[in-house]
Amino acid sequence: MRHLNQTCKLNRTTSHRRCMFANMLKSLIVNGSIKTTVPKAKALRRYADQMVTLAKKNTLASRRQAIGELMIRYNSLTPKEQRAAKDGDTSAYNDDRFVIDKLFELGTRFAQRAGGYTRIVKQGYRVGDNAQTCVIEYLEA
Repeated sequence: MRHLNQTCKLNRTTSHRRCMFANMLKSLIVNGSIKTTVPKAKALRRYADQMVTLAKKNTLASRRQAIGELMIRYNSLTPKEQRAAKDGDTSAYNDDRFVIDKLFELGTRFAQRAGGYTRIVKQGYRVGDNAQTCVIEYLEA
């Protein structure tokens, strides 16, 4: 029996699963929707809703917790790139820097909503392994 075992393992190790969900969450936050398989989407929905709940708090602690969960890595900038960034040129940044800002914009978008921030729309079956695919997306407030 699987009492008190709520983790969907998806035939992956813990580190692989954690990195996979972090990457999928970043893509979901940036793009608004991603296409994946149904079991992955159902497991991802739990983390996506938790991220929006953190963003709704909008405190420094919640921001740091979201950075840890999403495995955001800030690449170090050279002094020349730092001067350019002060002038407004953000081309030297990696995309991870912008994920947190987009996440906290989602927090303001869902400020009046109590939960259920994502939708899973099932699609056809994938060619090759016949896995059922779906689109997971954030709702329109």
